Formats: sequence, structure tokens, C-alpha cells
Amino acid sequence: MRSLFRFILGLWFRYRADNTAALNTPGPVLLLPNHTSWLDWAFLYAVLGDDWKFVTSATTANANWVLKKMMVNGRTFPVDTTSPYALKRMAEYLGQGGRLVLFPEGRITVTGSMMKLYDGTIITGFLLHKTGAKVVTCYLRNAVRVPFVRHSGWTRWCPRVSAHFSNPLTPPKMAEMSNTMARQRVTNWLRDQMVRQQFEVEMALGPTHLLAAIGETAANLPGKEILGDVSGSELTYRRLLVGTDVLAGEWRRRFGPAPAAAGTNRVGLLLPNVNGMPLSVLSLWAAGYVPAILNFSTGIPVMRQCLELAGLKRVITSRLFLTKAKLDVAPLQAAGVEFLYLEDVRESIGGGAKFWSLLKHSIRCGAGYGPEAWTADAQQPAVILFTSGSEGVPKGVELTHRNLLANVRQLTLHEDISDDERFFNALPLFHSFGLTACTLFPLVRGLYTFLYPSPLHYRMVPAAVYDRNCTVMVGTNTFLNGYARKAHPYDFRSVKFLVAGAEKVQASTAETWARRFGIRLLEGYGATECAPVVAANNRIEPRFGSVGRFLPGMEWRIETVEGVAEGGRLFVRGPNVMRGYLNADANAKFLALGGWYDTGDLAKVDDEGFLFLLGRLKRFAKVSGEMVSLTAVEDALGGAFPQYGVRCEIAVVAIPDDDKGEKLIALTNEPKLGLDEIRAVIKAKGLTNLCVPREVRAVREIPKLGTGKVNHRELLAQLTAKV
Repeated sequence: MRSLFRFILGLWFRYRADNTAALNTPGPVLLLPNHTSWLDWAFLYAVLGDDWKFVTSATTANANWVLKKMMVNGRTFPVDTTSPYALKRMAEYLGQGGRLVLFPEGRITVTGSMMKLYDGTIITGFLLHKTGAKVVTCYLRNAVRVPFVRHSGWTRWCPRVSAHFSNPLTPPKMAEMSNTMARQRVTNWLRDQMVRQQFEVEMALGPTHLLAAIGETAANLPGKEILGDVSGSELTYRRLLVGTDVLAGEWRRRFGPAPAAAGTNRVGLLLPNVNGMPLSVLSLWAAGYVPAILNFSTGIPVMRQCLELAGLKRVITSRLFLTKAKLDVAPLQAAGVEFLYLEDVRESIGGGAKFWSLLKHSIRCGAGYGPEAWTADAQQPAVILFTSGSEGVPKGVELTHRNLLANVRQLTLHEDISDDERFFNALPLFHSFGLTACTLFPLVRGLYTFLYPSPLHYRMVPAAVYDRNCTVMVGTNTFLNGYARKAHPYDFRSVKFLVAGAEKVQASTAETWARRFGIRLLEGYGATECAPVVAANNRIEPRFGSVGRFLPGMEWRIETVEGVAEGGRLFVRGPNVMRGYLNADANAKFLALGGWYDTGDLAKVDDEGFLFLLGRLKRFAKVSGEMVSLTAVEDALGGAFPQYGVRCEIAVVAIPDDDKGEKLIALTNEPKLGLDEIRAVIKAKGLTNLCVPREVRAVREIPKLGTGKVNHRELLAQLTAKV
């Protein structure tokens, strides 16, 4: 019978199983697969020995004779899910050397992603904690796309399905803690193992080039609208790939074949959030070039530094954009940089090229973009981004296709994003979060994204989110406060995921969104050098005040910092960490760490793996010999003065002081705010007197970077200029 099942599954789904030797592990052992479809049992039955039994629900089996035949037989272990003795029976069977198959989610996924481990503090955690059974996890890859599922996403009649079994695992021993806590910890451990296994399999078997990953999705969803912008233009996957084809052909004609020498195939991109931006990125990849995305908010002098750092001789832009952004690129042209305007390029593309590309993708969408066509080294550069420069001159960061795909897959497994989600992206693509999490992630996953040109349109953004029925929205603390001020309470009715990062989220911001809009804010953490997401909260394991748990595949360590009592310097390593810097000195320091990235952040990690940020090390002041976190002071003051309205902003900087080494200065856009009020808030929040600023100075506005972060360098420059 098993041979017949294997033959049918092989014919229908090209089914194969990996590491089946793990199934020979003697009992007691639990096989724990993800649960994606009604056929999951068949994929497992085809490779399991006769003594393996599937745990089934006796209650469900009584619904009709078909279910009873399937769920109550010699290969099943039916239990009454309403009986307190069900767990005891399973534990006794395992204790006798039994081998059980148990779906720890307890239900077929309705999101397409892995759901919570069902009643985790009781079932799976109890069995592992009490019996000491070995664990074999199983990843049923692509079974989520078979027709017999419960989620509302897309399916296919004959997707390629495979089963991947882990080596036997031993659950950790949880001594000196309550049974309830021990069971919860074991359950968390199990979820981590299952997610890690899925990530490793996807990295080993999935496409190695972003074009291949996007082409693979496009082949399944050719007519799906995938991109939209404020012009009203909507792109399906087919139109996206047709545009990629014809633009790539134009770049080859104008630039010639991409040079093989490292660093000579870079082309600058200077565009806002419109459909032409991701289209240009994809077309440069297709032509063999590496896009270097310029931050237009930094101004011409800084952009010139970035151009020289990356060795850019060509920049793709738009005349309309330069006019609206009031950017004068004449100094860059005088320096020898050639500017190519998309308006001119569009006019030069012939109808024949468009016709043949449309014909190709009408016959077979994604032709020429599948994994078989893009097997190049995954470590080749994919994009050049430039750091925000909030504390120094921007660095050029070289991210590979492997880096970006790793982060896309990490986010796919960490967040329960379904196929029906609609992204709203107002973060510019020069912002690493705007590029990876809000553009490449949905393109690879098959999700619609609406591109909005500026996150600073506080009145227009809520209206656009409402109009487009977007369900996923991202922003910084600054931007989210701005939207909350202008939005109607109903504008964000469709939003299910509100994600914040790039700067510390203030408690007042989270409270405003929860009370006014009924939305829980999920804070994350990352860096451009990490492509960018390192850790994030999700709906399964949220912990307010933290930035969530580390994404799968991430390693971390914390080094003690002299003078800092709590936490330490955070280092991370993983497949999403950059290839290196373009800046020679910075790159030498990075390479010397052997793949570890020094975040420069002070952090701590609790016993459950949640990451808490304590501030930037560069944003600490040494006052009277003690280290004081400027970020902690800003966080305490944020939203603490409602009497001055929601526009009131405060930033804290430190300057040298002859008496105490350094002193804190509070800068605010509210001229009425006094030092006594600040001192009272600092005391009420439980901070020491060393955290009280010595002065308060009023400024017209708190300067911001294009990413929404406070520009502390500019604040210090203004402060020292007045001294």
C-alpha cells in the first residue's frame, strides 16, 4: 500500500522525501510536521513504518463514516480531545517505546503560514517534558499549494511537494522552574526548531537569485496585480516582466554587456516610490548590472560622496521627479556623471521589443526568469545601499542576492502573512526596510504593494491606505505619530499588521494607535547591513517594550561594555548579513570580525529570547563617570507633555562639560517647555538625576533624515554653531 501511495504521489506531486533514515529512530519518539493540507497524512504515510501511529481526534471522527474510517484504524491513535485522560494515554504509549505522529498546530493552517502550536502549554510541551521523547520535525515543503487546503490563497493541481525530516532532537531539560513554565519553554524550543528547519530547507532548495524567485511566483500568478502607485498605474506580474525585459534590452544596448570586473557594473538609481523604481531594479539585474540606490533626501553634496564611493558613472532618474523634488544635478553632471532619464528611455523602446516580450510572457509567464535560468553565484552583489548617516558619513553597503533572499525567507517564516495581504509602502527604496520588507518581500511572496512617494504626507497617507484597503503598513515612530495626528479613526480599518522600526518606538505612540485605531503596533529591529531585519515582534509572540525575537538563522552575542551595568554590545551573524562595505577602513574592521556584524547598539536578551534595545553606544554620555543613555532620556520624555499637543518633540544631545565630562542638552520645538517640567518627568519615570538635561533650548524644528530618524548630527552642528 505504501508503495502505491509513493507511486501516486510521485506521479501527481513529483513527491520525494529527504533524510528518511531519521524515521528509524527507536521510541519513544514524536514526529512533528507542519500542517498545511488535508493530504499531509498521505505524504507522511508513504514513508512511515507500520508501527508509527497518527494521533487523531475521536470527536472529529464521529462526524461521519468517512472520517471515522480514516481516523480510527490500525495506523491511528484516536484520543478524546475533551477528556483530561487523553494526554495520559499518549504519555503512557510513548513511555512504552511508542512512536507517534502529532501535528503540533492542532489544525490545518488558515493563513498559509505556520500557526501557533495548539494549546502549547499543555499538549506538545507536556508530552516532551514528561516523557523525554525524542523529536523528529518534518517540513512538508510546498504542500500549502495543493488543492485540498483551508487557506484562501492560491493553489495548483500539481505542485512539487517534498517532505524533509530532521535528525532526532532531544528536548532541553528545564530544571528549577515550575511545570507550567517548563512546558512553555519546551514548546517555544519546538517552534524554534520547526521554523529553523523550514528556513534551512528553503535556503538550500529555493532560488538563489531574486529574479528567479520573482519569476517562479510570476509563473503561478501571471495576471495578479502586484504593484500600484499614485499615478493610478497597476502592474500585473506579466506586465512587470514585460517591462523588465524591454528595459533590460535597452540597458544592454546603451551600456553594452555588463563588465565582469567587480565594482564596474554598478548603475545609480535616483527615483521615488513609483512603479518605475522596482521595475528599474529588476531590469538592471536582468541586464547583469548592480543598482546603487541613492538617498535623495541627503542633498547633492552627500549624494556626490556616495557616487564617488561606489564609482558610479551613470545614474537612472526621471525629469519629472527631479523637477518635483527640486534637485539640481548640474554639479553631479559637471563631475562627469551621466544621467539617463526614464522618459527618454521609454520613447526609444520599439514596438517590436514590447510585442515579442508580451508574446513570450503570454505563452509562459516568467519564461527566462525561472531558477534554471538564474543559477549564478548567490554571493554576487544585488544592490548597493547607503547607511542613513545619522552619526557620521554614509557607508556603502554591498548586499548579495543571498542576503536579500535570506531576509525575505526569514520574514516569511517569522510573520504569519497570508496570500491576501496588501502592503502600503511609503518608505523610500533607499531605505533598506522599504526595499526588502516592503517591496522585494511582497514581490517574492505574490502580494500586492502600493507605492507612495513620501512618508511625510501625514494627511494623504491615511487616505491612501483607506482607499487601497491595505492590510500591512510600516513606518517609523516619527511617521506613525504624524499619521495619527491627521487620520480619521476609520482610515486604518483594514490594517492588520502595523510594523515600526528604524528608531525607538515610544510608549505613547503604541498607546495612541491602540486606543484611537484599535491596532497593536509590532516593533522590529534591523540595520542596513543586515538586509535589514534582525528581530521582530509577531502576532504569535508579541512582547511590548522589546523588538521581538531574533529571526531564524540569526546568531547573536553580547559583549560587556565598561561602565554599563545592564546589557552589552550586540553582535549578530547570519545569512542576511552583508557582503561588506565599500569604505575600505570600515570593511577591514567588518572582515576582521569573521562574519559578525557589530551593531553598535547596547542591548539585552531575556530568558525567552526577546531582544531589548538600551540605546546606541554612540548615544551614551559619560556624566560624572557614569554612562547615561540619551535614547532612554528621549524615550522618557516622548509624549510626556500632552498639554503642548502632539506636535511637541524633544531630542537630547550631549556636549563636553569642564565639570562633569559631558552634559545633556534638551532641544525642543516647543518654546514654552521648561526645565522644571522636564526634571519632574525624569523623576517620575524613575531615572536618576544624571539623566536630567542641564539646559533646554528651543529650535524651529527637530531635523530628520529621509528615513524618519532624528538627525542628531545636524542638531549638534546647530548647537555648536550657536555656542
